[in-house]
Amino acid sequence: MRILIVVGTRPEAIKMAPVILALKKEPWVQVRVLATAQHRHMLDQVLNFFDIVPDIDLDIMRPNQALSTLTARLLLDLDDVLQVEKPDAVLVQGDTTTVMTVALACFYHRIPIGHVEAGLRTWDMQSPFPEEANRVIAGKLARWHFAPTEGSRQNLLKEGVPNAEIIVTGNTVIDALLMTAAKDLELPVPLDPAKRLVLVTSHRRENFGEPFRNICRALRTLALNNPSVQFLYPVHPNPNVKDVAYEFLAGLHNFTLCEPLDYAPFIAAMKRAYIILTDSGGVQEEAPALGKPVLVLRDETERPEAVEQGVVKLVGPNYDAIVQEAQRLLDDELAYKAMARGVSPYGDGHAAERIVKTLREHFA
Repeated sequence: MRILIVVGTRPEAIKMAPVILALKKEPWVQVRVLATAQHRHMLDQVLNFFDIVPDIDLDIMRPNQALSTLTARLLLDLDDVLQVEKPDAVLVQGDTTTVMTVALACFYHRIPIGHVEAGLRTWDMQSPFPEEANRVIAGKLARWHFAPTEGSRQNLLKEGVPNAEIIVTGNTVIDALLMTAAKDLELPVPLDPAKRLVLVTSHRRENFGEPFRNICRALRTLALNNPSVQFLYPVHPNPNVKDVAYEFLAGLHNFTLCEPLDYAPFIAAMKRAYIILTDSGGVQEEAPALGKPVLVLRDETERPEAVEQGVVKLVGPNYDAIVQEAQRLLDDELAYKAMARGVSPYGDGHAAERIVKTLREHFA
């Protein structure tokens, strides 16, 4: 059997690495890895960390590329790849433009799709944009729905997906996290070990413009009000993020802005952090497993399980809420301990094994 695994962005590579490595151990399957390189450098460093070399590389990334242009170019390139490769199945992960386009191309070629991290929903097509639409479209076209949680399974059932096609696996991000966190990791940014660290990541398209300026204003206020706390923000290279972040935050003595961290150093930063402010989906899953309170810089999340457990809180791109909730965690030890419980509703580190088992039973 030939299975093609497609990755385009750093989160996809992180979450698919355990699946790729597990499938490569199986004697019944030939695994081929396709990199669309929707995010070039950020994808490459993760693949290098896990010693994964793509068999095919579309090198699709262009500066400031429009979603429509990206989708059109991907469809054309994928059409050529699928005609040559003729895979028996294709695996994708998550909710990127790569995922949606691969699902559509495979549908046209009548190739079954396995969707890893299936069933996440906000039920609002505009938020997150365009991710909600991407995962809904992929979900309509998938043959196997590898849902990370029971809640995700229920979402799929509501949409009419047959129960037999849904497999609750846990999230492969926890597989990758546990594999990585067990190693001796170095953080290449000079930090004072005696000071608490607030780690920030924010890059979502839905927050571009005034919402992101509000986030940066709140971060500036927190830094000025807490001179004994250090802040670290690996800044996404998109000018909509980088230019604004440096406008508000550059020059603050306790605020470090740096280039995006590679995967392993970022895990080291999460382990070192006291609290984390983020709009990243993956960080919402990873940080609770490391016992780190998370404030989510979004109005809604497709990962409600950690919110329900009390280890993640939504604050949105809201100046007052960000300042108030972050300050509360810095000042109130009981509030901090209530969120820093190390509760992970997203997996036990064996999600990839369950995905491989499903495919083995189907094909082998």
